[in-house]
Amino acid sequence: MEPTLYFHLELKDWAVVAATVLGPILAVQAQKAVEAFRERRGRKTRLFEQLMATRASRVAPEHVRALNMIDLVFYGERFFGMPRRSGKEQRVLDSWKEYLDHLNNRGADDQLSQWVAKGDELFTNLLYAVAEDIGFKFDRVQLKRGSYSPIAHGELEAEQAELRQATLSLVTGKHALKMNVVGFPFDADAVQANKEAIQNLGKALETGILQVQVVEPAPAE
Repeated sequence: MEPTLYFHLELKDWAVVAATVLGPILAVQAQKAVEAFRERRGRKTRLFEQLMATRASRVAPEHVRALNMIDLVFYGERFFGMPRRSGKEQRVLDSWKEYLDHLNNRGADDQLSQWVAKGDELFTNLLYAVAEDIGFKFDRVQLKRGSYSPIAHGELEAEQAELRQATLSLVTGKHALKMNVVGFPFDADAVQANKEAIQNLGKALETGILQVQVVEPAPAE
């Protein structure tokens, strides 16, 4: 039985031609897909490292910048113009949305401790979701309690905050700057000259004659 020919070539020959033509194209596309995956993972890892490094100082600019990058880094892939993200990426975005809503709704001053405790819990959930997405194994206790911040750093931040508030209060006029004057500078020569001038003026008023003495300035050295 003779093989079936298509344009004078057998089917296996056409398979070789297709593999020869499409092989390099598919290899390039596969390489691009691998590079894109590595780039996305690299961005996620760097963001997680930044959050972990600043988790004990959540008002630091680096920490705030990392939080604001979550929506972009975990946006997912774009497939025909539509976002396509994994379930783990969606959990990160959901955790961030819940934590952000908490940050933007601070409670009353008498409930500040409860507000802070709730924020710690939500932030730990966010870290756990990010770690899970990039394949890091952390338990929630480690994420919540494993940070270190020297006492001196906390005292310095409190002092800087107090200084900023005091400066702002002075600039806006809410409070005045208190001064306690304990003395003024005293110049005996100036006092004597002022006394003589007053006496001379008094004599001029009595006699009608004002005596003026011109003193040459001392030569410059």
